[in-house]
Amino acid sequence: MIYTIAILFSLVGYFLIGHLAGRRVKHLDDYLVAGRNAPTFFILGTLVASYLSTSAFLGETGFAYQGYPFVMLIFAAVSTSGCLLGALAFGRYLRRSGARTVPEYFGKRFASRRVQIIAGLTTILGLGAYLLGVMQGAGIMFAELTGMPYWVGLVLVWLTYTGFILYSGSPGVMLTDTVMFVIFSLAALGGSLYILQDLGGWHGVIEGLLSQQDKPGIALWHGVIDGQEASFSTPGEALTWGLTLGLVWAAVLAASPWQSSRYLMARNEHVVMRSAMLTAVALAIFYALMMMTGAAINLYNDLLDPERAMVWVALNILPTWLGVIILTGVFAAGLSSCSTFLSIIGFSLSNDILPPSLNEASAMRTSRIAVLAAGLIALGLALFQPPAVMSVVWFAATLFASSWGPVALMSIWSRRITAAGAGWGLAIGFLSNLGLSLMVQAEWVSLPVYLHPVVLSTLAALVAILIASRLTHVSQAERDYRAFLHERDTSLEAKWVSGTRWVAVCTMLAGIAVGLFLWRQYAVTLDELAGRFAIPYGTTLGAYVLAIGCGGMLLIAGAVGYWVVRPRKLKTQGMRVAKY
Repeated sequence: MIYTIAILFSLVGYFLIGHLAGRRVKHLDDYLVAGRNAPTFFILGTLVASYLSTSAFLGETGFAYQGYPFVMLIFAAVSTSGCLLGALAFGRYLRRSGARTVPEYFGKRFASRRVQIIAGLTTILGLGAYLLGVMQGAGIMFAELTGMPYWVGLVLVWLTYTGFILYSGSPGVMLTDTVMFVIFSLAALGGSLYILQDLGGWHGVIEGLLSQQDKPGIALWHGVIDGQEASFSTPGEALTWGLTLGLVWAAVLAASPWQSSRYLMARNEHVVMRSAMLTAVALAIFYALMMMTGAAINLYNDLLDPERAMVWVALNILPTWLGVIILTGVFAAGLSSCSTFLSIIGFSLSNDILPPSLNEASAMRTSRIAVLAAGLIALGLALFQPPAVMSVVWFAATLFASSWGPVALMSIWSRRITAAGAGWGLAIGFLSNLGLSLMVQAEWVSLPVYLHPVVLSTLAALVAILIASRLTHVSQAERDYRAFLHERDTSLEAKWVSGTRWVAVCTMLAGIAVGLFLWRQYAVTLDELAGRFAIPYGTTLGAYVLAIGCGGMLLIAGAVGYWVVRPRKLKTQGMRVAKY
């Protein structure tokens, strides 16, 4: 009963918070991009909240429970590099564009309404699938916690986030995302620490996992590689999977619409850089704790449905008060992603696909109608499509890595890409990934790990871009707009530079702390137990390399951020002036 009350209370709370934010919505920019005045903490909150959906708490933690906690850490170490990559190579330039949506940016950059429409269509289709997955995750959570039917949970969740999006738009999404970010961060931290301490800390958990026989290898860096249910057959295959999918999700974090569009709401480019570095730190800590927690649940019960493992432990192991916090936190993660995705779909439909409105009032009305229509379609699909949270979410996300990734980065850094190249790259990257993924799922074709559909479709997109750009010419409008994007903002005060560099230093220190923590708690512990459990030297060495890699990624991210925002000096009319 207490879980039902907590979930219903949270739904009402988020609805009210979203509506309070809507009081400040006066103009179209307020509705679509929160007036472009969001501070660092709000951008951090919405970045993390939109990324960590129910897929992370249920699907990815469930994959760790299956036997692959440290493969997921390899994945996380590589993928979180996309936070800084996105801000450095794309996000800060996107903020300069003054666009209201990312597809609108593509349209401006290539002086092409066609490119904007293609980008808008991929946004609607790809995020529609993603929204379906996270809605189903939220519905599963509601049904598990309240005992009510799955469809009731879906409808109530849909009514909550659709209600405040219709009224408040981006400000409501951003504010509720930040509140949800705080809640599920506390839930992840509190739940993980309780479970790990209850089982004897990292040493006790690793020793217990090495002792059990049902999932041999779960405590090793490569995970379970023996048995019919093993996802990988060799350590090399597990490593290849972690690196390949990590690079894919780095591209997702860098250029996907639900991540990069958050930068359009930032107060300035320094907010973009600061929030990106802090997001990398938050994700690194989350994965280090939650993946180990997912594996540790096996010591309580190793026969659970992986995607329901966190729900089970919250209901059966954690104290009631902590179980309420963690389950409402997981629920908040799903709800935040739902609100983000639906808002982007609706905004893109009204701003990028439909004909331009005559005035702001008409444009806001069109946006709200588009949000409602997209939400109704998503609700209908979620009610009749069988739930498959992690597979649907990961499939939808990779569509943007192959279609948006190459075009987004080349739009900033390539002088030769043309409107035709961008259009064909978006279309080929999206459709080839969709087709290959469906064929793999239907078992029509079988691909090795290193030839994941997203890898092949990214190559196809690059080929399409190069060929189409070679056959067409860059217009003067495209040259001028690219030159405009590379003009640095000289109006920012020196205090912004100083603050951003302090955030970069904190990111480097966090990297050192994460690396030392994993070195001591995981690698050293595994080394101490190696003789007792006959663990090969190469495997323990891999644990040390994993610790260095996880910490090193944050260290590098902070160092790059520190270097990028250094004060620069230019000569202007015979005088040297500071330029930031």
